[in-house]
Amino acid sequence: MTLAIFLGVLLGAILLGVPVAFALLLSAIGLMLHMDMFSPDILASSLVNGVDSFALLAIPFFLVAGETMACGGLSKRIVRLAMAYLGHKKGGLGYVAIFTSVVLAGLSGSAAADAAALVAILLPMMRGAGYPETRSAGLLAAGGIIAPVIPPSVPLILIGVAGNISISRLFMGGIAPGLMMGLALMLTWNFLMRNEDVQQVEKADKAERKAAFRDGIWALVLPFIIIIGIRFGIFTPTEAAVVAAVYAIFTSAFIYRELTLKKFYEVLVNSCKSAGMIMFLVGCAMVASWLITVAQLPQQLAMLLGPLIDSPRLLMATIMLMVLAIGMVMDLSPTVLILVPLLMPVVKQAGIDPAYFGLMFIMNTCIGLITPPVGTVLNVVCGVGKLRVEKAIVGILPFVGVYTLLLILFIVFPQLITVPMNLIAG
Repeated sequence: MTLAIFLGVLLGAILLGVPVAFALLLSAIGLMLHMDMFSPDILASSLVNGVDSFALLAIPFFLVAGETMACGGLSKRIVRLAMAYLGHKKGGLGYVAIFTSVVLAGLSGSAAADAAALVAILLPMMRGAGYPETRSAGLLAAGGIIAPVIPPSVPLILIGVAGNISISRLFMGGIAPGLMMGLALMLTWNFLMRNEDVQQVEKADKAERKAAFRDGIWALVLPFIIIIGIRFGIFTPTEAAVVAAVYAIFTSAFIYRELTLKKFYEVLVNSCKSAGMIMFLVGCAMVASWLITVAQLPQQLAMLLGPLIDSPRLLMATIMLMVLAIGMVMDLSPTVLILVPLLMPVVKQAGIDPAYFGLMFIMNTCIGLITPPVGTVLNVVCGVGKLRVEKAIVGILPFVGVYTLLLILFIVFPQLITVPMNLIAG
């Protein structure tokens, strides 16, 4: 009954158009009334305590770093570097897009921002070279969603806080599956382009390659600073966010000299807006999470999933199917903050590695970013690229299919994630 009340109020409010953060608060109030423990003081203090976390301090700093890189010239330099080394190959602009997606993922961690940058720079070039428009847009959208998997990643921080998972392990664990997502896109693109007749870019000479590498090296260094710093205990993920923000500001302002005071003001305003929305959502989710624990909803869910507890792979497959369906109609952050506190006790009871589960959960919800009806990244691609959504959906299907196959592979062979994660994390 308690589980039905929580889900009924939450889903009912969302269907009525109530913002997810307020829907979570309403579901928490519904639980408090049902358990006869309603208190505005408890509600307010739980909301404040929900965001009183050192780990969450990383979010505004990573947002500043991402916004700075977007307007500081790093994106176009990474594209130029990829063009110098990969642009001349058959279907080369697609490989440039994938390489740039992976590198940008290690810089900003924002799927929508990365996809917007890629579309703005590369889609006009791909159109001009005769690449199929729908397929190109699909590739750019699919490349954009690698960002939440590879560190630094705001969704990985959110799931770490919501599920009480080591953020350092999540960061180290995201490297292998993120690179495998890039490799899967390359193989799929190679297959799709085998019979296409497209214009090839002239091969860059040695001097052009050296110039592109010299210009892009400052952007390439940042992911290694973050990974090495966290791996060897030089700084925590939160401190890594500060390092990333300072490095991005320094590089954009003094090396590339594209970050003006006016642009920096816009960076701070945009970052504060995004951080405010995320933090309020997290606070509301933490109130609901506390009441979920008090109401013993995870135990009720464990009873429903009881027959699957002894079969971790079957349990993971069931959970992933559920998350895939929910991710298509709900954005990534609310899905994480609503479902993870509910599912984590069941996952631990089944003996599943929490960091492995967290990475699988994020990969799964990322697919929802490029699938209708919500498809945040899909809509960004269509908006920036001036493309109809129906056409983009057709182009995205092969890449959604290959990502789904990759998820299945990770369910059957979890060692593909856990072994590299344990090796890198030490």
